Amino acid sequence: MSGAPASVATAGSAQDPAVAVLGLTKRYGNFTAVDGIDLVIARGEIVGLLGPNGAGKTTTLRMLSGLLHPSAGTARVAGTDIQRDPRRAKARLGYLDEEPIVYPNLTGREFLEFVCDLYGVPGGAERRDRVQRLLRLFELADKQDELIAGYSHGMRQKIGLASLLVHGPEVLLLDEPTNGLDPRSARRVKDLLQELSRRGVTTVLSTHILEIAEALCDRVAIMERGRIIAIGTLDELRRGTDQAGASLEDLFLTLTGGPESRALVDRLLGEGTAARPVGGRSGRAP
Repeated sequence: MSGAPASVATAGSAQDPAVAVLGLTKRYGNFTAVDGIDLVIARGEIVGLLGPNGAGKTTTLRMLSGLLHPSAGTARVAGTDIQRDPRRAKARLGYLDEEPIVYPNLTGREFLEFVCDLYGVPGGAERRDRVQRLLRLFELADKQDELIAGYSHGMRQKIGLASLLVHGPEVLLLDEPTNGLDPRSARRVKDLLQELSRRGVTTVLSTHILEIAEALCDRVAIMERGRIIAIGTLDELRRGTDQAGASLEDLFLTLTGGPESRALVDRLLGEGTAARPVGGRSGRAP
């Protein structure tokens, strides 16, 4: 895609995995949010983390980004242990929270320049060009000198995505990256991630929008109660569940107990709720 930023040069071997997780665990007292997961992701791969609310997806991403310290296990990102050498690892990754942290009293351009300073991106014409390309890519060029305080939710999401890419990370960790975006912007993000993948950038993303995961991801890892209960390509998941031709939604519901939920909804609706006209009126004349 035109305007997509190039990734930074990798320090390790191109054959090393971009993400390597072993026994990663996070406990809060007696509650285990992530329960000893193992995960290996190749360079340039796009992997989706799927699961019901509370499955441990966001906690996993935050441990990979270094924002949370694991209770047990290890995580290497771009060849670097995130706990042993967090500065080096964080310089090679980009993390986007579901609600991006932005500074409302800066303009869009000032915010990207600020992030460049944080990551030590050298000043000059090349940096200014990179900032402008990202602003154009996310259709924010005409809003770049306006305060972020006046941005819509979708615009804040886009400036957050731009700030994620400004230092050319090797690994992207995205929590609901299309949250709040209109369909056109969501498609642009999808095209961008695919182009970055072709350039060797790895993406790990969490999403509840299964259509995006099905169209975008090379593999998906389905999480439930802190564990990865299935991982693979769509065809591999179909073979593993003996459901040839099944959609990702059907596979997800099968693996996470969804059919029982459907039966419960059908049963509850069968008890009279569905018989009421829209608006809850009985249908009798007043």
